[in-house]
Amino acid sequence: MNLHQLRFVREAVRQNFNLTEAAEALYTSQPGVSKAIIELEEELGVDIFTRHGKRIRGLTEPGRAVLKSVELIMQEIDGLKRIGKEFAAQDSGSFTIATTHTQARYSLPKVVQAFTQKYPKVRLSLLQGNPRQVGEMVLRDQADMAIATEAISHVDGLITLPCYQWEHVVVVPPEHPLLKSKMLTLEEIAAYPLITYDSAFAGRAKIDHAFSIRNLKPDVLLEAIDADVIKTYVELGMGVGIIAGLAFDNERDKGLRALPAGHLFGTNVSRVALKQGAYLRSYVYSFIELLSPTLTRKMVEQVMSGEKDSYEL
Repeated sequence: MNLHQLRFVREAVRQNFNLTEAAEALYTSQPGVSKAIIELEEELGVDIFTRHGKRIRGLTEPGRAVLKSVELIMQEIDGLKRIGKEFAAQDSGSFTIATTHTQARYSLPKVVQAFTQKYPKVRLSLLQGNPRQVGEMVLRDQADMAIATEAISHVDGLITLPCYQWEHVVVVPPEHPLLKSKMLTLEEIAAYPLITYDSAFAGRAKIDHAFSIRNLKPDVLLEAIDADVIKTYVELGMGVGIIAGLAFDNERDKGLRALPAGHLFGTNVSRVALKQGAYLRSYVYSFIELLSPTLTRKMVEQVMSGEKDSYEL
């Protein structure tokens, strides 16, 4: 048994059981991958994959158990490599963050700027997607961490920690009738066409839930993943917008007005997600501390090691 065989098994599953694509991803030949997997099966005495002719189609029951062990072993190997790299170069390397558009556009710029000034030799990359997608990126080792709303806490295999709280706001053009309201209500908002987030983004589930428990069915005219898109169509007079409060700036959004809506849709929490058992380099801890000063390295280490079950703001 060797590490190449374990890598081939893991990559075959990741490539949807296509050995040609698995071989390409690992820069080797398809026959070599197939032979190595067969040799591993013979050594273990079980079939890892189900087959139709020469093609593999899926995992057998023992194969699923083997895959879990392979994932753990490869995770430990990756951790050893990272330890070596960190001790060899404490202030350089690569760092990939998976996050949503709202976080990348409105929450992270100042944090990223401060981080790159502190660690100029670190190659920082940002990947974008919805909360579940960015969580999966961390699980698949495509990213070191993910930053998104509470929905990311539902992804198995991740440890999530709260960074900061925020609330939604209702955005309207100047002189809009809703600006006369002393305390905005759901009934008042539902009287207008709504422009808000796609169902997978920025607390949309809380928005829908708030209307639902009041038996209101607002006319959602347009859904988007981008607050800037929402604001653009609100400025055109097409409807009332509901966006994350952090996405509104009085100076930048002079053509709009914002009304607080936390009392209607509740408080949301942006969270940082890390892979269970992952080895974190020193500058990853530094980034987390820049993102949320309440999250110290010691606290993150305690949660990652299992000394502490959770932490809430």
